[in-house]
Amino acid sequence: MKNLIFEQCHRHFNDIVAIRRDIHQYPELGFDVHRTAGIAADALQALGIPVKTGIGRTGVVGDLEVPGASKRIALRADMDALPIQELTDVPYKSKIDGKAHLCGHDAHTAMLIGTARILSELQSNLKTHIRFVFQPSEEALPGGAPAMIADGALEEVDEIYGIHVFPLYAVGEYATCPGPMLAQSDTFKITLTGRGGHAAFPHLTVDPIVIGTQFVTAIQSIIARNVNPLDSAVVSVTQFHGGEANLQNGLAGAALNVIPPSVLIGGTVRTLQKEVQTRVRGQLESLLAGLANAHDATYTFDYQEGYPVTYNHEPCVTTAVDTARELVGEDNLIFPVSPILGGEDFGYYSQKIPACFVMVGAGNEEKGIVNMCHHPQFDIDETSMIYGMALLVNLAML
Repeated sequence: MKNLIFEQCHRHFNDIVAIRRDIHQYPELGFDVHRTAGIAADALQALGIPVKTGIGRTGVVGDLEVPGASKRIALRADMDALPIQELTDVPYKSKIDGKAHLCGHDAHTAMLIGTARILSELQSNLKTHIRFVFQPSEEALPGGAPAMIADGALEEVDEIYGIHVFPLYAVGEYATCPGPMLAQSDTFKITLTGRGGHAAFPHLTVDPIVIGTQFVTAIQSIIARNVNPLDSAVVSVTQFHGGEANLQNGLAGAALNVIPPSVLIGGTVRTLQKEVQTRVRGQLESLLAGLANAHDATYTFDYQEGYPVTYNHEPCVTTAVDTARELVGEDNLIFPVSPILGGEDFGYYSQKIPACFVMVGAGNEEKGIVNMCHHPQFDIDETSMIYGMALLVNLAML
């Protein structure tokens, strides 16, 4: 069966590459994935698979029914792109300024279409019903998964599987683990307000830059001194804005003798356990309040809880690992991989039913394909899609 599956994946490979490149050139954001959803729906309908559109606003669900089957598994792909300018020079680069598929969702959609084609051809070998789930808005809160679930995407589904191309692993490798696989990804936005004034008279001001930089430095102690070293957590400040300068013009024209009245600080918190997340969140605001009070400043603290932890359930992990091992052997199976502190709204599915999420190696150092997801020069070795399809097909045939 392994040889048959790979033969089918190779036979469809060129068409799937063409679909991926077409989607890549016309990226769509959030729930506005009408063109991409249309490609997925048309592909399923061409196979005679009944399709429901408008699930979770713009999602697509198709069911391949197998006579006599009593179980149903779902295979999920996300469809949306990122609001980032692509800086590659590939011939299929994004044609839309400020939007690009720099996380691999174009490949995920194409691979699930390829999987549907192969499973339709091998339908006589199937023992379970298969649901194909094409989801919008994985990249932006509140995420498309809750909307898909609310519209019935998981109804009568016993298990769900998802994959993600991952350039830090080589083509032909798979990686997964039991339990927490991906982190809860929260964000915070802070406004620190003091009293601005002339830089020559700092004693007449309450300098929010000094307070803000103390805060940024001090939060490193939250993880170092408040979280068990054996637990995983990250706090990263990713934005710090004060004064009149901007990213386009730098300090040109900026008044360098003015202490601003306020600064804006933003960042992210990544955790794998709810109790750790609660502790870190509380420590962040306590530290901020202490510094603000000590300097007679005020603050606002907007903390947004992100996607929940993506949790891999043991029976599904066993199935996925056995499948991966059969396809590529023990040497190309990274198991158990250390949990990754990236976030994924696949976590909403794993809260509802047994689930497993698997990373599919997509990197190739010889080709220079090494940039991580969300990098402006992100790309994949497209032969990785053969392995992605092979995994999904094999999962469906067990």
